[in-house]
Amino acid sequence: MSTVEAATHPAPPVVRAHSHKRNRRSTSVAVAMLVPAAVLMITFLIIPIFLTFGLAFTNARLISPVPARFVGFDNFVRLFTNDTFWKSLLNTIVFTIVIVPVQSGLALGLAILVNAKVRGTNFFRTVYFLPVVTSMVVVSMLWLFMYQPDGLINVLLAKVGITGPDWLGDPKTALFAIIVLSIWQAVGFHMVIWLSGLQTIPAELYEAASIDGAGRWQQFVHVTWPGLRQTSIFILITITIAAFSLFTQVNIMTQGGPLDSTSTLVYMAVFTGFQQQQTGYAAAISLVFFALVLTVSLIQRYLTRDKGATR
Repeated sequence: MSTVEAATHPAPPVVRAHSHKRNRRSTSVAVAMLVPAAVLMITFLIIPIFLTFGLAFTNARLISPVPARFVGFDNFVRLFTNDTFWKSLLNTIVFTIVIVPVQSGLALGLAILVNAKVRGTNFFRTVYFLPVVTSMVVVSMLWLFMYQPDGLINVLLAKVGITGPDWLGDPKTALFAIIVLSIWQAVGFHMVIWLSGLQTIPAELYEAASIDGAGRWQQFVHVTWPGLRQTSIFILITITIAAFSLFTQVNIMTQGGPLDSTSTLVYMAVFTGFQQQQTGYAAAISLVFFALVLTVSLIQRYLTRDKGATR
């Protein structure tokens, strides 16, 4: 049968039925594969979000014989007049402002170093990535001992004639100490992401730039950085979200102290909801945190958008 005849004559009923049955089978398989993920997403994401919105306007407690009562915006009025909330918000913002540029920049520098074609790069990749695969709880406990007044850090400082402070007991140094720990623990993860981006840049571009007389810095500005645009957006978003979600280090090392100098919004919400059992108030804190992260994410998306695609 010629091509023209095949196009003008429909397929036999048996063929159409077989095709329809195969499509139904494919649809059933796809639905079966999506159901587990959908159930988990609805159970642990969608339902908690709606519960948070509902509880934020009540006086619900975690364990109480008294039923929850609608209180309107009382939780938010109480929140915005709470000094601890403003300290926690400030600490969260300061932590994020420092972590995002320092951690991403340091990770990029390490990625460029280990991407060089020299001996021993695999060893250094492993060393830099090792803290990432270690639990944050274990890392926090380790650094907790190192930050003690008679801990390893102050012992090393004493050998060069410097009297180290009580890192976690002084409000002036407590947040800085947690920042250093957080950068050390997570920089290897983002180094690997930068490294994957670097390895997607064609070597021919560097060869062409070198022939044109471009130095290392010019090659970085005109070849490396433009080639890392999508990678940089991903890293910017992931580091920002992780920084805003600071909790484990604070919970293990300082419990928000001293004098609320390391308290964060997430820690305040968890402490209020589970320790003080004020579920409604904790839900209000979570909503404010959600609004803050959403706002920052939208701003980042706007600033990092592809301006050429919108024209």
